[in-house]
Amino acid sequence: MFHATMRSAIEGARTLAQLDSLSRTIWQAHAAETVTDSEAQGLAETLHTRRSAIREAVAPVGIPLGRVTLFPPKRLQRAPERSVAIERRRRLACSGPMPPAIASRFTTGQLAVLRIVGDEMARHGACGLCIDAIAARAGVCRRLAQAAIRLAEGDGLLTIQERRHQGRKNETNVVRIISREWLQWLRRGGRSAAPGLLGSIGCKRTHPTDTGDPQGQIVDAGPKKESCRGPAGDPRRSDPVRILAGGRTGRAMR
Repeated sequence: MFHATMRSAIEGARTLAQLDSLSRTIWQAHAAETVTDSEAQGLAETLHTRRSAIREAVAPVGIPLGRVTLFPPKRLQRAPERSVAIERRRRLACSGPMPPAIASRFTTGQLAVLRIVGDEMARHGACGLCIDAIAARAGVCRRLAQAAIRLAEGDGLLTIQERRHQGRKNETNVVRIISREWLQWLRRGGRSAAPGLLGSIGCKRTHPTDTGDPQGQIVDAGPKKESCRGPAGDPRRSDPVRILAGGRTGRAMR
């Protein structure tokens, strides 16, 4: 009796909710040993067939045929000039987006993406750009940009905060850098801490002492240059000087 009643109820069900209620009733009766294993299995197969028929008959409202979402399809992102995009990603990768020890883990395209993330972090404290904007600025495709950010997250360099909304469009993810070495690199402006690269850090520039003699008071006591007549300091070889009339000086005649 119970088996025939449940079969007719399954065939007369019009919604998935009714079928779910009937399924619970069947298995509760099976637990209470009202129906046998074979009867419960037969009713479950009938219920599954009816559920598939109802799902095929349900037509989505507001969604065009062949589509499973209300949102417009994503357009393929492609740079107008491939050479310009390649030059841009190389320039960004070579601009020092992160310390060399960390940058060695990533490729040129990935470094370009992380440079955009680092610039947004230094400017706003977090990167809230959509993945398409990051990829366009870095000169790469959106899949490469996603892979670079996920790889940096796996290495513990940054975190990704997802902002999902049920029933409406999600907001862009928020990316924050948590690596101390990377943050310190951004504070320095992308410069290394090596003194050879930063200059003489912590040292005052010294100037040589001015040894000039503006008043002519310093007497050179060193040895003078010898002339062809002998040492300049020899009193026997020097010419005597006498004071002439009128205050003039002259050398004595031999």
